[in-house]
Amino acid sequence: MAIARHPRPPELANATLEEIEQKYIARFSNRVPDWNAFEDARIEGYKRAQHRFIGAGGSGKVGDTSVIPARGFTLSIMFVNPGQGNAAHTHEVEEVFFVLQGFLDVFIQDEDGHQRWTRLGPWECIACPPGVIHGYENRSLEPVYFQVMLGRARPETMGYADDDLYKRRSAHLDPTHLS
Repeated sequence: MAIARHPRPPELANATLEEIEQKYIARFSNRVPDWNAFEDARIEGYKRAQHRFIGAGGSGKVGDTSVIPARGFTLSIMFVNPGQGNAAHTHEVEEVFFVLQGFLDVFIQDEDGHQRWTRLGPWECIACPPGVIHGYENRSLEPVYFQVMLGRARPETMGYADDDLYKRRSAHLDPTHLS
């Protein structure tokens, strides 16, 4: 006989293994790339697709029922074509970029605008601490796939360094907002 040494969360106390499996497995083939996951993704140079697996990530799309419910962190896969990236931003929690395929140029930035860039390849990562301005660009000739994790189940939407983007950082969540 096997003994669970830790209790299940209340919502899973009486769940069958089939119910747990159905709710807690997410397959890439079932993920729909969201090209409108972030406000800056509408701007040339920042176009990218988010494939959500656990929680909404920094997108703010917490109503996505196709994802595994987040408890302590979020996980998504980003697809970025050459020449695209994201705007300089911060989070209130740690954010990790872990490259799976391709090359990703990442930066950290101080409040005077000085940046430090480095290129990450497959199986390399950067952990961006809370409040440190950061971002990325695919400066290679091929698309890049990388994993993104945020250290909270429901993180705030991105804190863009640019004032105009910051003021409308949640506009993509408004269903009446035109794309």
